[in-house]
Amino acid sequence: MSETVTPRDALLRVGQAAEMLQVSVDTLRRWETEGRLRLERSPGGQRMVPVAEVTRLFAERRAAAPDRPMVGGSARNRLPGIVTRIEKDRVAAVVEVMAGPHRMVSLMTAEAVDDMGIRVGDEAVCVVKATNVILEIPARREAR
Repeated sequence: MSETVTPRDALLRVGQAAEMLQVSVDTLRRWETEGRLRLERSPGGQRMVPVAEVTRLFAERRAAAPDRPMVGGSARNRLPGIVTRIEKDRVAAVVEVMAGPHRMVSLMTAEAVDDMGIRVGDEAVCVVKATNVILEIPARREAR
């Protein structure tokens, strides 16, 4: 199966771009008037939106959107602790947290460690949500 790739210099009809951006066609026309959006004209004079402009507007929207604080989650196993070890290469990282008597190890991207600014000695909360939990029962001790 072949993959369809849209070149960044491809053009979209104004209605398509408005739908992708979840705004009205009038909003796109206003943005053009304000200089916020660059439109091109087809040989027939139809307004066309470069894919690169839609991509840029998406990036601006993501950058401007404040992260909303989490007020709930389905994971119930939250273990506060202290970061005791970080091993990181260019791609992946291992972060160890001592959470009470428990040693928790998280595998994540090196980028996540950098973005979060994690350092040894920082407070952290390990959130555990397992799809499988295996329970083992030790052999009974013999009576003496």
